[in-house]
This record gives sequence, C-alpha cells and structure tokens, in this order.
Amino acid sequence: MKWCRFQSGSNVAYGVIEGDRVTAVAGSPFESHTRTATSVPLSGVKLDVPVIPPTFYAAGVNYREHVTEMAHRRGVKPEFPPQADVGYRANNALIPTGEAIVIPKDATELVQYEGELVAVIGKQCKRVSEARALDHVFGYTLGNDVSERTWQRGDRTFWRGKNTDTFKPMGPWIVTGLDPDALRVTIRLNGKEMFTYAVKDAIFGVRTFISRMSQYLTLYPGDVLWMGTDGATENMKDGDVVEVEVPEIGVLRNPVVRER
Repeated sequence: MKWCRFQSGSNVAYGVIEGDRVTAVAGSPFESHTRTATSVPLSGVKLDVPVIPPTFYAAGVNYREHVTEMAHRRGVKPEFPPQADVGYRANNALIPTGEAIVIPKDATELVQYEGELVAVIGKQCKRVSEARALDHVFGYTLGNDVSERTWQRGDRTFWRGKNTDTFKPMGPWIVTGLDPDALRVTIRLNGKEMFTYAVKDAIFGVRTFISRMSQYLTLYPGDVLWMGTDGATENMKDGDVVEVEVPEIGVLRNPVVRER
C-alpha cells in the first residue's frame, strides 16, 4: 500500500494512493482511520512530507565506501563503527518532494546530497529482538540528508550542518510491505547517475538498528530512521536538481537554490 500526506486547498490529510488517484483518509495510518469519499487525481494535489515524526533518527557512517571516501577527503584513516550508533535530526529541516533545498548565502561550496532509505515505525516497540524488529516497521520512504561539510566538521554539533531549514527532503510517500534488503538506492544529479547501492550492503541493517535502539529508547509510531548513504557525495549548486530513487518506492526530487 502507498500512503501520502497531501494538501488539497487549505487542508492537509493522509491519503491512500491507488493508480493515479489519492483517496483522503480520516485519521492517520498509525491509528484508527477510515477512507473518506474524497478521491482526487494525484496530479492535482500537492504532496507534503509523508509523516511528521515524533522523533527523527538518523544512522551515521553506515556504508563502507562512504566512510572510506569521506575519510580520504579529510586525509585520515577510515574508521568503521563497531556497533550501530544513531543520531538525531530536526523536523524544521523537513521538506517534501518538489520543494527547493535552499543553501544559505554564507554556506561554503561543500553542500552535498546523501540519498537514503527511510524506515517509518508503525508500532511502539521496546527491547525487541532483531528477529522481530521489522514487525514494528510501517513502511519505507526516501530521504536526502543534505550536509554542509564545513559546518558539519567545524561546529560542536550538527545543528546547522545537517539541520538548516530545507536540508532534509523526505518523500514522496510511504510504501508498505517491502523487504529492505531487496532494495537499491540510486542518486542522480541533474539527470546523471552519481551512485547506486544495495541497502543490504549497510554495515548495520534496519533490524540491527531498531533492535539496538529499542534496548534504550522507546520507538513510537511515526518515528523515522534514516539509514545512511553509500559512495562519494558531490557538491550541489544553485540550479541543480537532485533525485533519490528506489524503484519500489518512487523518486524524491528537489531543486537547489542558493540565497542571494
């Protein structure tokens, strides 16, 4: 099933996408809900971020080639994490597919994409095993973990390097019933394929992250976990368009503009 959040007029609602139409839902996919009689063409609505997460988690340094490439650029030896570690991102940075990534005018040229699979939690979980971890996943969407590398390295935290407004495109919708290990992420810049990678090549997979996190944190419906990216990342500039695609999900597409 394919779920979205969409704007129709001044209203924002969850909807179920079937073919080229979306049916509005009363309630949310994470609680009791009912389909309404409102069905409109998908092309006639504005897609919003598919979920506003109670907590926004992000796996870091989770693919070997990405870790190696970023270490080489800094002139240091790559260090791979011994266990699944998670960080946080900020909801203020979320934008839907189609909206512009806005680079602040005082940012350096080192503003880069990171195309990622995003797991959306569907059921509250605490101290779950890896074997049962995916039982708590509602579905999957896509994210672009835009990063200003100079700020990322120089600031004490990621408060602006990762969390500047518009730096977290997510969407276009959530798809249920997928096996994350069967998925492949492709990243394009201005139509050119920059990198493609298999989700199963992660150092730690979705099961491992959810299980380990749940030993210490309670995960709630609607929480999101961005799973990290692989490969080298390149700079984005004013006028660019970046796309993140998983065929079983869709395409997250955002233009890039720099403040004047």
